[in-house]
Amino acid sequence: MADRDTSIRPIARTVTQRLRLARVWRWLIHVGMLAIVAGVSYIILLPLLTKVSASWMTEGDLYDAAVRWIPRSPTVENYQTVWRLMNYPRALVNSLGLALCASALQVAACTLTAYGLARFNFRGKGLLFTLVIFTLMVPPQVLMTPLYLNFRYFNMLGILRKPINLVNTPYPLLFMSLTGTGLRNGLFIYILRQFFRGLPTELEEAAYVDGAGLFRTFYAIMLRQVTPALVVTFLFAFVWQWNESFYTSLLMPQLELMPNALLSIAARYAESQKLASATVGPATVTPLMLSILDGAGMVLYVVPLLVLFALMQRHFVESVERTGLVG
Repeated sequence: MADRDTSIRPIARTVTQRLRLARVWRWLIHVGMLAIVAGVSYIILLPLLTKVSASWMTEGDLYDAAVRWIPRSPTVENYQTVWRLMNYPRALVNSLGLALCASALQVAACTLTAYGLARFNFRGKGLLFTLVIFTLMVPPQVLMTPLYLNFRYFNMLGILRKPINLVNTPYPLLFMSLTGTGLRNGLFIYILRQFFRGLPTELEEAAYVDGAGLFRTFYAIMLRQVTPALVVTFLFAFVWQWNESFYTSLLMPQLELMPNALLSIAARYAESQKLASATVGPATVTPLMLSILDGAGMVLYVVPLLVLFALMQRHFVESVERTGLVG
């Protein structure tokens, strides 16, 4: 018995050492992952934290070399000024309505397109899907001139006798979303197509046997199975529509929208200072003051998105997880 114990002890020590080594490696991997996440979070959050800190400062705080993050005399006057310059309530309502309508149209158009590409076999299907993916690689600047001319002299493929001007109206973005050519529609079609492809064909076959037609099967059976993907698509579409500044400045430069209002803070502030100098006395517009106002405007610009994600966080996380499992 003693000989057996003597022979087992080296093996036990070896197993114990390997277990300790494995624990050390797991600990090192966790520390490395934590360091990577902390570094990426720092890179992402640093500009936002800088803007938030500057939005509470006065111009004197920016000149003070001892002030880095916490202002000596915090003030809300910057937010009051930006609220007035951006015409914030009107811009918020207009942007919210446009983003909701465009996102809903994008989800509808992309869902129909993805369902056709995923569940039906027809000639040229692979080529069409390749073109859908290719749209993700086309810079919007390439389409700037034809898009503007198309909506400036819109005649609906020659049907209208006299072209109409759709510039400075919300219809360009709505038409693009409805026809599947809006922002990131190629990505949304890809996500929904992969989700539809993962569904069993027995669902459609059972619906057809019960007498359901093509469209009834689509909206009564298949749409319920892709609810997580629809939630993800809608949230992504809403965020991208909210942050879109290229198409809004090109096709809707005179509308009171959040991107236009944010980009025009400097011009509106300079104009207000000119009016003040004409009535009160000389006034100057300094780059540091514009930086402060830009920080306050950025905070007001991001707050609605933070509220949206706070309200939809649980649904968004569940949708992402289920989309990853099924897709």
